[in-house]
Amino acid sequence: MPSDSTKQANSKSSKPSKLTKLLNSNAVAVVVFLLSIALVVFTAKMIKRNTQETSINEIFGVKIHRNPPQAILTDLGVTSWKRWEGSPSKFPWTFEHKETMYLLEGKVKVYCDGHDGFFEIRAGDLVEFPKGMKVTWDIIEAVNKHYSLEKK
Repeated sequence: MPSDSTKQANSKSSKPSKLTKLLNSNAVAVVVFLLSIALVVFTAKMIKRNTQETSINEIFGVKIHRNPPQAILTDLGVTSWKRWEGSPSKFPWTFEHKETMYLLEGKVKVYCDGHDGFFEIRAGDLVEFPKGMKVTWDIIEAVNKHYSLEKK
């Protein structure tokens, strides 16, 4: 016949512990679910950030640096440049000076004289137009930009 201490030990081991009860509760399921959602959201943001990698292209003699690192913008002093805003419209333009611009907002279709087709510049682009270039700007979404003119 088992002693009282053995009975007591067996009864304790057959009862679920507090940890077991907690793990079986709905609260843990909810926490795990919420953590899973947070992980999915975080992963999606990281994927989006990585797909917006920086690139530099030259189209019709116009240099376009997509999503340049903040360090480049800081080195250029972009925030100290003049600003210009434009509403959706279409108009011809001649760059009397080499112009570098950083688009804060907006989207523009640019048609360059002497070339077929167009290219787009948009918010987040650092763009350099050479002196003397003639274009037609077709502002699709209102533009807000910083710009700097090189007067050499």
